[in-house]
Amino acid sequence: MPAPLPRPRPRSLGLTFGSLPTGPHNAITDVPGVRVGQVTIWSDDPVARTGVTAIVPDVPLDLFLRPMPAATAVLNGAGELTGSVEIAEWGILETPIMLTGTSSVGRVADGVVDELFEAGAEEVVIPVVGECDDSWLDDMKRRWVTAAHAREAIAAATDGPVAEGVVGAGTGMVTMGYKAGIGTASRVLDGLGTVGVLLLCNFGGRSQLRIGGRLVGEALAAEALAAAPTLDTGGSCLGVVFTDVPLDARQLQRVARRVGLGLARMGSVAHHGSGDIFCAVSTANRLPRDAEGKVALELLADGSLNDVFTAVVDATEEAVSNALFVADTVHGVSGNVVPGLPVPRVLQLLDLA
Repeated sequence: MPAPLPRPRPRSLGLTFGSLPTGPHNAITDVPGVRVGQVTIWSDDPVARTGVTAIVPDVPLDLFLRPMPAATAVLNGAGELTGSVEIAEWGILETPIMLTGTSSVGRVADGVVDELFEAGAEEVVIPVVGECDDSWLDDMKRRWVTAAHAREAIAAATDGPVAEGVVGAGTGMVTMGYKAGIGTASRVLDGLGTVGVLLLCNFGGRSQLRIGGRLVGEALAAEALAAAPTLDTGGSCLGVVFTDVPLDARQLQRVARRVGLGLARMGSVAHHGSGDIFCAVSTANRLPRDAEGKVALELLADGSLNDVFTAVVDATEEAVSNALFVADTVHGVSGNVVPGLPVPRVLQLLDLA
């Protein structure tokens, strides 16, 4: 029998990231209507350490018929987010956002197309699928993920708490030399709405790791002399922001860029080989696909965006921290091992032990 998945550990153990309050689950699902579904593919013989994560803001056909305002931003482009050209051109999201390993993008896209055609879509479907490279732990040449797995993740999407770390698309991911994966957090803006962030964390070098503003990575790297050099370079991060604050595509592009600031707080420098790609979506101001004529949209004034920016940066920083704190050690293909974050030592370095 395959070894069981590592059990998730507690989240950030009392660390705080900014002054804004979190939503009830401190997850992207705190944004009304947003649901997350995940499928984890785990086997020891042969080795599989991969999966799919689906962010589903509405019934897929309803989303396709009444898209949501959306935009993307790229910090470093050594990665892929399919459908981003259409998002840039039309400023809308019309399918769930799917996350997976690099070699599985096409099959996940097939699953989204199948899902919508079977649901009754009568027009061309352009799926939105983001990827990170999980090949250090996963035998990615076997391409475990199928279109059926993508549809299973969509069907499994629920609101409420979101599993983090070694789950779904995050199963084989590495961040700052430690096991990470899926991370999420939210912030509530009084009188405005909720901002939620979900990340697929797979980036950065161990010596660069910062937590709560403290450079803990140098000490950790010095104490882990046997760390594999390949775990300390490159990597990627796919970041997804949802909010019910009424914003248009131009404003959402500005919001999406702020994910990069949250990553920088954790120590990311967006390495040359990193795919740091972000998407921001508002669940407000939806219009039918065939809408014509003039429309009057409710929009937050640009001068009031600072609170939204702050929420995105703080939630992004916390989401990375959550992914690291929750994930434990994983053994993968070719004998590769990615250790879990040494939480007791980190707490000592943060003067929290």
